[in-house]
Amino acid sequence: MGDEQEQNHTPVKVGLGMIAREWGRIGCIGFGGPPTHIALLRRLCVERRGWLAAGEFEDGIAATNLLPGPASTQLAIFTAWRLRGLPGALVGGLCFIAPGLVLILALAALFLAGNPPLWVRGAAAGAGAAVAAVAAQAALALIPASWQRAGAVRPARARWLAYALAGGAAAALTGPLLVLVLIAAGTVESAIRTRPVTEPGRAGARSWPLPLAFAAPAAAGGLLALAWVAFKVGALSYGGGFVIIPLMQADAVDRYHWMTDGQFLNAVALGQITPGPVVQTVAVVGYAAAGIPGGLLAAAAAFAPSFLLVILGGPRFEAIRTNTRVQGFFCGAGPAVIGAIAGSAIPLALALQHAWQYAVLIAAAVWLLAAKRGVVSALLGAGALGVVAALVGWAV
Repeated sequence: MGDEQEQNHTPVKVGLGMIAREWGRIGCIGFGGPPTHIALLRRLCVERRGWLAAGEFEDGIAATNLLPGPASTQLAIFTAWRLRGLPGALVGGLCFIAPGLVLILALAALFLAGNPPLWVRGAAAGAGAAVAAVAAQAALALIPASWQRAGAVRPARARWLAYALAGGAAAALTGPLLVLVLIAAGTVESAIRTRPVTEPGRAGARSWPLPLAFAAPAAAGGLLALAWVAFKVGALSYGGGFVIIPLMQADAVDRYHWMTDGQFLNAVALGQITPGPVVQTVAVVGYAAAGIPGGLLAAAAAFAPSFLLVILGGPRFEAIRTNTRVQGFFCGAGPAVIGAIAGSAIPLALALQHAWQYAVLIAAAVWLLAAKRGVVSALLGAGALGVVAALVGWAV
């Protein structure tokens, strides 16, 4: 009976003003990353308002987790799309993103100023020191579900380990080549899992990895290069926002020299302590490259794929979610992403410049991995330790 009620559940047509207010509210209070965003959206759409059936909401989570890009942002766009179509998707998505974007650009202006106050430099150095521990914690949190998806067969688990090691090595050593590793892992696993199966009615799924071909680096510099880097980040952040680190660091620091290693660490920390999606870290990179216009351009380029995927693919989410080729691709790309996130901790730790920062890194690792406490508290505590270090005269 309950299943029949869910199948017959028709979403209510919600006013755009209501969507703007509620999705904007979630964008303001959504500290803590995707788990918080999903919980707030579920409470609003399913439990409090009854706009969507619980099963449909869970299907939305499953489908958006299969798409490239920030999953919780895509879920916010998807739920608004289900309630009011294209206008709802645009209003809901923009209102969800805007509060965190405004805040992170304001903080970028403070932390990346030419001569910031001493306490700001200390806070930045302290929070940046903890980022490698946050990356390690993010990778560990993704392992159980991905390992379970691999299945109990020994060859599948061996491949899982191989993909994870390849992703970790690529993130630690090669930078931009990480994209090719993600594509290769997903393509190989998809081919292995679908080899005995023919799906003549689903030919479109065979080209699933092909949109990733745009991962080649932009030859030009300036705003074109910034838009290209941001677009890659928004379209390739599989498995959570933290995979943007290895995708972005090589371009932002080494290739285009928009920021230093220390400033990049600050950007990642700001993306973690502000509400809304972690992918907004790219706005800090944009600000470093070209000020406020650069930050807005980077954010627009990074989030455009999410809007396009949900608006164009929303009616096909069920087919995407159940397609064996798509499932196979993410069974390969998933562990490679986890390895990449873990591997990114190595260059992040090596970017630290002062001995006291390594002490902060160890403290953050204990807080996150042993005590299992939250990321926001870890970064704020590390920032406070950095302020103390600056005030007592240690180099920042």
